[in-house]
Amino acid sequence: MTIDHRWSARESELSMFTQIDYAVADAIATITLQRPDKLNAFTHTMADELVAACDLADDDDAVRAVVVTGSGRAFCAGADLDPQAAEFSKAPRPDLVFDDGVPRDIGGVVSLRFAAMLKPMIAAINGPAVGIGATMTLPMDIRIASDTARFGFVFVRRNLVPEAASSWFLPRVVGMSKAMEWVVTGRVFGAAEAHAAGLVSDVIADGGVLDAAYAVAREITENASPVAVASAKQMLWAMSGAESPWAAHELDSRVLHELVASTDFAEGVTAFLERRKPQFGLRPRHDLPAAITRWPRGS
Repeated sequence: MTIDHRWSARESELSMFTQIDYAVADAIATITLQRPDKLNAFTHTMADELVAACDLADDDDAVRAVVVTGSGRAFCAGADLDPQAAEFSKAPRPDLVFDDGVPRDIGGVVSLRFAAMLKPMIAAINGPAVGIGATMTLPMDIRIASDTARFGFVFVRRNLVPEAASSWFLPRVVGMSKAMEWVVTGRVFGAAEAHAAGLVSDVIADGGVLDAAYAVAREITENASPVAVASAKQMLWAMSGAESPWAAHELDSRVLHELVASTDFAEGVTAFLERRKPQFGLRPRHDLPAAITRWPRGS
């Protein structure tokens, strides 16, 4: 995929990225974890940059989908536990603590920002994804893995518990039984098992995972309404904990009522009848239906 431009209005932010890369081409933003010598191990700096990249993508109406991948042979080997990693010796930022002074889990700050994205996120898991490398992908919308990828929710083997709000996300993605097995054993497993459990939607031969992710992203950018995609994302997560289907029925009805009256619905129908690709004009950051409750995106 040829990178044809970068975000021009906020080049100063892009130039400050030191542990990720952010680029846009063909309506797709690519976020690449960029610490290949450390297997893209996660740090506070990387967390801040991931949140900033999400802001860039959500605020750019030209971006219709986001692909997240790792540089080198790993996706993310987990948190950087090197005692010399300066980020983990810093005092917690005042804006990232709870009312009682307990610092917020930085992985959770990132995963909740991913969950609040208005644009669909696709994880192109090109290699090992362990610890936060696995949990950060859970709020993403689609996960595609290389056949060389390995996964591990290894926290209990370090006297830790799963972070990044994964105690909420993981059982909803793969079911409680499989989530519990992976968490309480802390074992590492391969892409085939991840696929069988529904953690990833597809497994691609080594070297082809990024192309596969771009193919899915293009399917979205060329055919789907940005407002409908943003609405559906929030609706599926919001209804995952509903007590009955009646809550979903009411939400569906209210959102459909507003979307059917929109110019983009008329365009979608006309494009179907004329057998052409639709040209949608509504923008998620301005035109979401009133019934959609946005998840907070701020840290």
